[in-house]
Amino acid sequence: MNGPGARLDEIVAGLEPELVAVRRDLHAHPETARQEVRTTAVLAERLRAAGLAPRLLEPTGLVCDVGPDVPGRGRVALRADIDALPLDDACGCDFVSTVPGVAHACGHDVHAAVVLGAGLALARLADEGILRHGVRLIFQPAEETMPGGALEVVAQGVLDGVDRIAAVHTEPKLDVGLVGTRIGPITSASDLVTVTLSSGGGHTSRPHLTGDVVYALGQVVTQVPAVLGRRLDPRSGVNLTWGAVEAGHAHNAIPASGVAKGTLRCLDVRAWEKAGQVLHDAVEQVVAPYDVDVSVHHVRGVPPVDNDADVTAALEAAGAAVLGEDGVVLTEQSLGGEDFAWYLTKVPGAMARLGTATPGGRRYDIHRGDLVVEEGAIAIGARVLARFALS
Repeated sequence: MNGPGARLDEIVAGLEPELVAVRRDLHAHPETARQEVRTTAVLAERLRAAGLAPRLLEPTGLVCDVGPDVPGRGRVALRADIDALPLDDACGCDFVSTVPGVAHACGHDVHAAVVLGAGLALARLADEGILRHGVRLIFQPAEETMPGGALEVVAQGVLDGVDRIAAVHTEPKLDVGLVGTRIGPITSASDLVTVTLSSGGGHTSRPHLTGDVVYALGQVVTQVPAVLGRRLDPRSGVNLTWGAVEAGHAHNAIPASGVAKGTLRCLDVRAWEKAGQVLHDAVEQVVAPYDVDVSVHHVRGVPPVDNDADVTAALEAAGAAVLGEDGVVLTEQSLGGEDFAWYLTKVPGAMARLGTATPGGRRYDIHRGDLVVEEGAIAIGARVLARFALS
């Protein structure tokens, strides 16, 4: 078997033990958003050792070009996010997090190792004269924040001269050896919502003499999601779910303030653009009878990741070359948010889901401390992204 694909597979196979070791090192030393100083240094050091010249971003993260600039042709970008989550690691692994309350529970350690592996393999092909166009590696901080670190790195020029971009995301519900794709939206818009109500407070025996914040909050929690479901197209998948409701401490005192916090998610960009105003109107109308002051703090998060048809086709072709035609499957659209979406507002691109589950084994979920990843996915992801870049 000849050709650049075969040579690429050979190189990645040789790199696999090192890529697994890098992933484990990052997993054991996780860093949260904009604190990824050690993570950035580890990745930069390995790229420099391969003769590359990574450029550090502010405050963290890096970008690194591989292969030659070709007049009239833009670079192909491969993106990884590198931040961890503020929760305890319960993976039970030998390389469990050494940082209390911080864990790579979303697979960003895997993403970093995948793009590192693709980049190192492509650099070897460039040295051998096989890679004849430019590729850019983007290691991005702060994906787990709103509206996401992608906006910050785009502002630092990481997409200058780029004409398409791709990424993979761990999918612990998909067996290792499978890659999931879809054309169009693959994730959801995701916003933060905080509703604060206030009044003078009072005694629970005399609720008619004050604005009853607790009762009004109850109406907000139950009625506002229902209003959104009637004011916005139900095909847009609008979902407002509350994660915290806080008000008062005493059994017999109506508190002077209370707050409800949640997320607003939407599968459709057009509905997402309207949802904020509908949300504000709904909250104000729902609490109007209860004599309370209201403040709605709506933080626009990220739009849906909207996969370009041509880039998705190229990713699928790369996946099929690595895994066979049966290794590429249609994946569902998720209500999760992902700031990779911001890159796709600038250049065509696509994200694929990388299977990380052990076949026949337990199914995990991301954003849980007990997440366990089948590490064979690292070399698969590196091969898929590198083949995509070669195409």
